[in-house]
Amino acid sequence: MALRILRFLAKFVVVFVVFSVALTLLLRFVPVTWTATMLMDERSVTRDWEPLSSIDRNMVSAVIAAEDGKFCSHDGFDRKAIEQALEERASGERQRGASTISQQTAKNVFLWQGGGWFRKGLEAYFTFLIENLWDKRRIMEVYLNVAETGLGTYGVEAGSQRYFGHSAARLTQDEASRIAAVLPSPKTREAVNPGGFTRRYGNTIERRIGQVRRDGLDECVYD
Repeated sequence: MALRILRFLAKFVVVFVVFSVALTLLLRFVPVTWTATMLMDERSVTRDWEPLSSIDRNMVSAVIAAEDGKFCSHDGFDRKAIEQALEERASGERQRGASTISQQTAKNVFLWQGGGWFRKGLEAYFTFLIENLWDKRRIMEVYLNVAETGLGTYGVEAGSQRYFGHSAARLTQDEASRIAAVLPSPKTREAVNPGGFTRRYGNTIERRIGQVRRDGLDECVYD
């Protein structure tokens, strides 16, 4: 009986690995138009896939400034940020986010929202896959198209149209920074007439865009 269970588990693991690798390779080239989060959204969903060439560089610089300054140099995981988050959890301090853009992309594309060690393990697995089967430009392109930018709104193109009435190809630094400020909590923050914290955070992101450009922190997306 135990041997049968082990064989079944071994077959399941092999099938899962083959399927997940094949799916990841497919999505390197095919637009990601739907995700589990979109399908489970109770609201009417607005989304509009755009290639990275149709998204202003200000948006790329803004999300790197806000979410993941080491995007171009890490392998999908910011180990220092993870260690700090674990230390903060152990000491009872308010825990800062440690997820990279790659991890958020893996979660948004292949998984569901929420916590739990099982989902975190799958997130790490899919992060490893996209870091090795996609390039950084593709990771950024997918992230900017599937990230929730407002209630029922997914991707920066839909967010730009919702908040500013024009395409993501014409986002200014201020507009891109305000969308980036919304990303951590898109259901409670607004990019138009933002509240005090969101406004201040957006201003901070806008100032950091200059550093991103000076230090070449977004160059891997445009090589």
